[in-house]
Amino acid sequence: PPDDTKPLILSVDARGNLYLNLGKDEDSPISEEIVRDRVAAVLRREPKTPVLVKADQTVPYGRVVTGMVLLQEAGAEKVGFITDPAETKRPKR
Repeated sequence: PPDDTKPLILSVDARGNLYLNLGKDEDSPISEEIVRDRVAAVLRREPKTPVLVKADQTVPYGRVVTGMVLLQEAGAEKVGFITDPAETKRPKR
């Protein structure tokens, strides 16, 4: 996709709440149905939009998978992850 294409980012907080980086209030949790609808609308207009997931490290893996499934149901062919390398480093022994 063009470099100026803003990616869609689905965030999952420590409580499992879902957020998208689009819409009127990006800081308010949204339902699974709204995630699917909004992502589908964007991907219909711009199918090459990058789609990413960002999750709190304490979120159960199953909740992250649920988010990925929602994105795929909305039409995302590829879903990437946003990671924080500082949080993923293992302490030296």
